[in-house]
Amino acid sequence: MADMPSDFWSGWIIVLTLGSLAGLTWLVFSIYFSKKNAGEFESPVWDETLKEGNNPAPMWWFWMILATLVISAAYLMLYPGLGSFSGVLKWSQGGRLDKNLTAYAYEHADTRKMIKQASITELQKNEVFMQSAQRLFQQNCAACHGTEGQGQAMMFPNLTDSYWQWGGSEADIEHSIRHGRQAVMMAWQDVLGDDGVTEVVNYVKALSSNTEIKSSEKGQQLFQQFCIACHGPTGEGNTALGAPNLADDIWLYGNSDEQLRHSIALGRNGIMPAFERRLSEAQIRMLVAWLSQ
Repeated sequence: MADMPSDFWSGWIIVLTLGSLAGLTWLVFSIYFSKKNAGEFESPVWDETLKEGNNPAPMWWFWMILATLVISAAYLMLYPGLGSFSGVLKWSQGGRLDKNLTAYAYEHADTRKMIKQASITELQKNEVFMQSAQRLFQQNCAACHGTEGQGQAMMFPNLTDSYWQWGGSEADIEHSIRHGRQAVMMAWQDVLGDDGVTEVVNYVKALSSNTEIKSSEKGQQLFQQFCIACHGPTGEGNTALGAPNLADDIWLYGNSDEQLRHSIALGRNGIMPAFERRLSEAQIRMLVAWLSQ
């Protein structure tokens, strides 16, 4: 409540809140302590003996409502609730969260320092740290990469094999987690045409299977003309650009004719979000160690 857009709206909230409490107080007292109208007409009788009446609820209702009004007034004085007034105790959810985070950081400061100073090999040998890293992965990464990092949906890469599109060194993995990655494979349909796409598909299949296909010679020429800037002259890929190796048998989006045609003709886009602001330094380092096993 302390972050109000203007004093005008803060004032309106104060007026409405206090006015509502005052109105409710007047209503309760008027019901229980006002003099009854002497000229009140007689209540009709229903079912021979049942009268509607005009009596207030029992007095314990009055005391209960009065107690809630007193508690409400005390709460509004002690805690935020009246516009931008922060309350006598100056309590807020954000302040309580900051206090708890400070206490947590102080309590685990030595452990975090040890994690940041330890080598990746030492972290991998620590079973407790690796269990924590696995839980971190399941909480933050499993939605895309699967619970065990096996990848899924032919969209998110397998993190359990030896192939890393952006490099598999400790520094490369840390960069991927910390800063994220964005891969772009442009569409070549307008440049190559249907026949050209087919030729490149055949050549890429030949690269992957290490076989010679006569019909891929035209594809090789097109590949050398348009594709080597990213994928290299022999299709070995470039981890600096995130360009995958086309000469192995690992395919993120599949290697059928239809899937290869889609990749070449329409392109592909992949985004790995950055986790630098979500995970601490120690958490990122534990994840690097777990993924490097």
